[in-house]
Amino acid sequence: MNKAQLIQAVANATGNRAQATLAVEAALDAMVRAVAAGEVVSVTGFGSLTPEVRPARIARNPQTGEPIEVAERRVVKFRPGARFQDLVAGRRAMPESGNCIQKAPKAARP
Repeated sequence: MNKAQLIQAVANATGNRAQATLAVEAALDAMVRAVAAGEVVSVTGFGSLTPEVRPARIARNPQTGEPIEVAERRVVKFRPGARFQDLVAGRRAMPESGNCIQKAPKAARP
């Protein structure tokens, strides 16, 4: 699924493509800005995006075998949520409709 397909899926659920476009773009923009600023973005049931720093290291050029210095760099790690992993692995059945990562409502206490 690409961004246009995501927007179309949201538009089908909401009934308005213009608002769906704004919502998807605003959500993605907010997540990118937060991770770039060093914050962790966590969406319950879906997963979390975490910025990490990979330290500088010595690597080898695979063609020549000579050592190369690789500078420190920042990367983004994604860790899928438990429900997301269960759905992908087939340990949990995909619901026919509705939100597939939303927690089930708590049962009423007697």
